Amino acid sequence: MVPVLPGAEPYRHEGGDVGVLLCHGFTGSPQSLRPWAEYLAGHGLTVTLPLLPGHGTRWEDMQLTGWQDWYAEVDRELRALSAHCARVFVCGLSMGGALALRLAARHGDAISGVVVVNPANKVHGLSAYALPVARHLVRTTRGIASDIAKPGSVEIGYDRVPLHAAHSLRNFFRRVDGELPQVTQPLLLLHSPQDHVVPPADSARILSRVSSTDVQEILLEQSYHVATLDHDADRIFEESLAFIGRLAPSVGKEGTATGG
Repeated sequence: MVPVLPGAEPYRHEGGDVGVLLCHGFTGSPQSLRPWAEYLAGHGLTVTLPLLPGHGTRWEDMQLTGWQDWYAEVDRELRALSAHCARVFVCGLSMGGALALRLAARHGDAISGVVVVNPANKVHGLSAYALPVARHLVRTTRGIASDIAKPGSVEIGYDRVPLHAAHSLRNFFRRVDGELPQVTQPLLLLHSPQDHVVPPADSARILSRVSSTDVQEILLEQSYHVATLDHDADRIFEESLAFIGRLAPSVGKEGTATGG
């Protein structure tokens, strides 16, 4: 077994009866969402932040995985969380946003609300059309990690993207796009107008396709793609907690918090 990169380990916190599942992005790791997870845990929530298969070690490991593996992992975590918590929320960054939206589409009332940050909806650029063929000729392309405006802030992610995994991701996005009308839960969508990985068009597409009636859109003007490690991180943490607190009023009240 290849050891997990330092900082990329999964994170769990046993808190109160409101649970939150956080999903990280493609080629990324739990490190990108760790401060968010710890913030929510600090406010008494039960939090789980899994490491997706093939991630957090080396890109060669990702070459052997596909969207079914990544989705199965968050689906398992959601079921475990639901067994312990009265209300459950799903959150995600980038591809993790697409994973969260698919969970919402498929699990319905078992999920109380969805929070997505710079959610991805398709693989962009000419390379997307070449993927079905190129993946048999070329193993990897340039990495996408660390699109962050804040100086000194770094995302732990791969410097190469395995094309087999990228092809699988493209198929996953198509599938999720078809399922978006089944998303009916309250939705908080936060996105960066200046994002070098996922264009704002992806957020607009998601907002136009979901069936949710309780929808809140927030612009993260100071951040790039990995906004959870960027200048707007605190805004994301606070807005998500307020969103969860509005839908699960026990949050932040006496009896929910069970220590840090």
